[in-house]
Amino acid sequence: MHSALDPYRGRLHRRLPELLNVEQLCRHGGDLLSSRCEALIDVDDFKLPLISLTLGKPETAKHCLLLTGGVHGVERIGTQVLIAWLETVLERCRWDRHWRSQFEDEVAIIALPLVNPAGMLRNSRCNANSVDLNRHAPIDAEDRVPFLVGGQRLWRRLPWYRGRYDRQVEPEFQVLESLIRRHSQAGRTMIAIDFHSGFGFRDHLWIPHAYRKEAIDDIGSYVALKLLWERNFPHHNYAFGPQAMHYLSHGDMWDYFYLRCREQGVKLLPLTLEMGSWLWVKKHPRQLFSFAGLFNPTVPHRHARVLRGHLLLLDFMLAACRNTEQWQPRGEQEMQLRQIAQSLWYRQLDD
Repeated sequence: MHSALDPYRGRLHRRLPELLNVEQLCRHGGDLLSSRCEALIDVDDFKLPLISLTLGKPETAKHCLLLTGGVHGVERIGTQVLIAWLETVLERCRWDRHWRSQFEDEVAIIALPLVNPAGMLRNSRCNANSVDLNRHAPIDAEDRVPFLVGGQRLWRRLPWYRGRYDRQVEPEFQVLESLIRRHSQAGRTMIAIDFHSGFGFRDHLWIPHAYRKEAIDDIGSYVALKLLWERNFPHHNYAFGPQAMHYLSHGDMWDYFYLRCREQGVKLLPLTLEMGSWLWVKKHPRQLFSFAGLFNPTVPHRHARVLRGHLLLLDFMLAACRNTEQWQPRGEQEMQLRQIAQSLWYRQLDD
C-alpha cells in the first residue's frame, strides 16, 4: 500500500486524508492487523487502493464481524467513525490480554473502511463511473420508490444513478461481493454494519429490506438483537427498525448480499448505521452552504463527539457477534419474535 500511495501523498493530505488514515492504522496495528489491496481504482490521474483490514483469523474464527464505510464518498464521517473504533480496538489489544484473546479463535473483524475512494476524492456520492454503489445491485423494489432518490437509470449525470449491473459490475461492488464470499461459512453467522450519514435528526440502525415492505426472513434475529441492545443500554438514542418504514429503493447492495448468502446457506445479518446529519445542520446552519456539510459535522467539538459517540454500540456489536448462540432465537421463540416485529413495524407498513 505504501508504494501505491507514494506518488500522490501530498495531494491526498488535502483531498483524501481518510486513505492516509487507513495506511496509518495499518502501521499502528503491526502484527495484530493484516491488510490487503483488493483493487486499484482509476480516478482522474490517481490509482487508489481499495484496502481491506483483518483482525483475527476469519478462516478459523467461530464468529465474524464485517464493517464497511465510505460507500458514498461524500459521507466521510462513516469512514472516520469506523477508523476511530478500530484504533481503540487495537490499542486495547496491547494491554488487555482477555480482550486480545478473543481474536485468537473466537471472533474476527473484517473491515473495508473506504469502499469508494474515488467518490471521496471527488466529494461525490457516486464512484468514478458516476454510479451510486448502493443503488447498483440487480434487484428492483416491489413498490413505488421516491423519484431519483430510490435509484434511476435516466442519466448518469443525475444523482442516484444505478449503472447497468448486467453490462458492467462496478469494481467496488465486486470487491465487497468477493470479500463476503471469501469469508462466509455455512453454520457461522456474519453480522455486517455499513456506516452512512445524512438522514433525519436521529441515528438509525436500519434493518433490510430496502426493496420490499415485508419482513426479512431473519426478522426474529433482528428483534432479538434489538431487545438485547435495549436491555443492556435502555437509555440509548438509536431508532432501530426496518429501512422500509422510511423509504424503498432499487439496487440496495445489502438486500442483494443477504439474498445471495441465504441462497448459499450462509447467515448474513446486515445493518446500516445511518447517522442523522440533519441535527448537525440544525445546530450549525452554515453547513447548508457546503455540500459536504450536509453529511458531516464540521464544528470540531461536534465532530469529536460523533467519533466517540458510537464506540459503545460497536463494542456491543462485537460482543453480540461473538455470542450469537446466546441470543439468536430458535423454534417457538423465533415465532414469537416475528409476531413482535409485525406489531412493532410491519402492521404500520401495511396500513
